Amino acid sequence: MNVLCIGDIVGKAGRHALEGLLPELKKEFDITFTIANGENAAGGAGLTPRIAGQLYRAGCDFLTLGDHTWDKHELIEYLKEEANIIRPANFPEGTAGKGWAVVNVGDALGGAHEGHKIGIVNLLGRVFMRYNVDCPFRALQKIVAEIKKETNIIFVDFHAETTSEKIAIGHFIDGDVTAVVGTHTHIQTADAKILPKGTAHITDLGMTGPYDSVIGQNKEKIIERFWTGLPVRFEVAQNEAHLCGVVVQVDLKTGLAKKITPIQRRLA
Repeated sequence: MNVLCIGDIVGKAGRHALEGLLPELKKEFDITFTIANGENAAGGAGLTPRIAGQLYRAGCDFLTLGDHTWDKHELIEYLKEEANIIRPANFPEGTAGKGWAVVNVGDALGGAHEGHKIGIVNLLGRVFMRYNVDCPFRALQKIVAEIKKETNIIFVDFHAETTSEKIAIGHFIDGDVTAVVGTHTHIQTADAKILPKGTAHITDLGMTGPYDSVIGQNKEKIIERFWTGLPVRFEVAQNEAHLCGVVVQVDLKTGLAKKITPIQRRLA
């Protein structure tokens, strides 16, 4: 089984890249299930129910979020009802929505792969992030124990700032989950690998959005802010779009990863 994990979808350019590139990618790699981080899909910060629907229609089966989860207020009620979207699990208890889910893959494919389930976990890092969240390591350990009652195929989206925290959590949970993929920093790292005990890992999936930019934002505005120190308003770039992510080949017997393949594609 091949699972495609797509990095942070940024603004309109990211959505266009998804619509234009995802159908062929799914055919090329015989993708069974697609997980995408959608927390920047609405105007570069946040997600709305309408745009979530657009991402599903483009071919995403499941959406994860991050530190911009609450940027669009209308998402709060949506998270209480929508089954195929999760926010970070280590937000405080009682927060709207859920932080992990178990999905029947056959539901996404009209019966194909019936009986196979995927557990999906979303976590937020604590280093240099704006929210005071619970420990992601302890939260992940507890969640994995619960998910393993139903399936040993488990994908983790760790939305964090530092490479050290993302690499550490991969080794911490190595052998207990299928894959740990990092999101948030928008630049795909060159370290996709299978860890010693069989978990696929990449420090950051990269961004699905405007490539000629500074992490999706208008580069002139970002440079001006660095140059002047003034609080210049950011603008989402609208130029050529790329789709970034990885394809993870899953061993259905063990739930571990057989192969991880980085993906970077440009929308023509």
